[in-house]
Amino acid sequence: MRVLRAGDRVASGGLDVERVRRDFPILEQQIRGKPLVYLDSAATSQKPRAVIDAIARYYQEDNANVHRGVHLLSERATQAYEAAREKVQRFIHAAHAHEIVFVRGTTEAINLISQTYGRTRVRPGDEILITVMEHHSNIVPWQLLCEEKGATLRVAPMDDEGQLLLEELESLIGPRTKLLALGHVSNALGTINPVRPIVEMAHRRKVPVLLDGAQAVPHLAVDVQALGCDFYAFSGHKLFGPTGIGVLYGKSDLLEEMPPWQGGGDMISSVTFEKTTWNKLPYKFEAGTPDIAGAIGLGAAIDYVSGLGLDAIAAHEHDLLAYATQALQEVSGLRLIGTAKEKASVLSFLFGDVHPHDIGTILDQQGIAIRTGHHCAQPLMRRLGVAATARASLAFYNRRDDIDALVEGLDKVREVFG
Repeated sequence: MRVLRAGDRVASGGLDVERVRRDFPILEQQIRGKPLVYLDSAATSQKPRAVIDAIARYYQEDNANVHRGVHLLSERATQAYEAAREKVQRFIHAAHAHEIVFVRGTTEAINLISQTYGRTRVRPGDEILITVMEHHSNIVPWQLLCEEKGATLRVAPMDDEGQLLLEELESLIGPRTKLLALGHVSNALGTINPVRPIVEMAHRRKVPVLLDGAQAVPHLAVDVQALGCDFYAFSGHKLFGPTGIGVLYGKSDLLEEMPPWQGGGDMISSVTFEKTTWNKLPYKFEAGTPDIAGAIGLGAAIDYVSGLGLDAIAAHEHDLLAYATQALQEVSGLRLIGTAKEKASVLSFLFGDVHPHDIGTILDQQGIAIRTGHHCAQPLMRRLGVAATARASLAFYNRRDDIDALVEGLDKVREVFG
């Protein structure tokens, strides 16, 4: 199996993982009398002290509303908020800072596109194309839009290893396709989709593409201009930042054409009872007081990840995923779900006849945190013929000892359930 890479630039050296772990206060605690083994980063990642301190510093020293005040606190808050936007721009290599819209997370970003771009472009008989491995957040908004507009939701298939069937996907792109929306990395399988050729495939038919990057940005170097995508969405809390903050990237010309989604303060240029005119990008899409502390925390997370280096992160996770894959394959009765050649740090599995929730419960008693269930991907579970899986997901603060603990925990599951 070929595992995680960042572009093709995988560093030969790894991280000093023990030093990195000291930056994450939560990892120092014990759970049920045992050291915490956190293997649920695909659900939400832990936060380094630098992020926690940046949020606390904002509230302790700079707390004020942005864009509105002429006093010094407001000026400092505005500067920090907009500096975070510029950090995001550089991190994903967007052409302009005004192409970065702050939202609550990936879910809100996708809904924003559905309710603005989608509502103005989709007509009865049109089609939205997604894939079978999408998170519910990239399914339900399009279902709602299709129901409202009389459009059709089309679904591209995958093979049994969890890889998209590109010829079948291309055959589904037709004259009525108004948008292709797909995940960059599958949250349930770890599959890294070949998004650049897929974008090119869609653009040959003049179909815009939205990429759900929630599971990609913590692991991969993302360059939205190189990918060529029209929209890219991700969440701060997956990227070692706070919850409640996320990013929508959109190409300038598309964002300019789209109407605002919510009305209120700061997204307007002028208001009378007869007519309102909209603010310039990106503020047209940021109604009301934003999550200022969240944006600042996200900026600090980007600084932290960039300081470690995405190549070093990729090299460490490459080693860890290969080690974990081999270790789990040697566990009798365990079956890995999702074995794509291009994979990020997700290991979904079944273990004999033991229900995933029971696996998770026994592991929790050993201080091991994993995720169990359908992972907000019920259609994918049905495609795989399973109700749920257990999922261990890794980050750069994990180490081989965590995998060894997981294997030992599975031995305890076997003892309990025979």
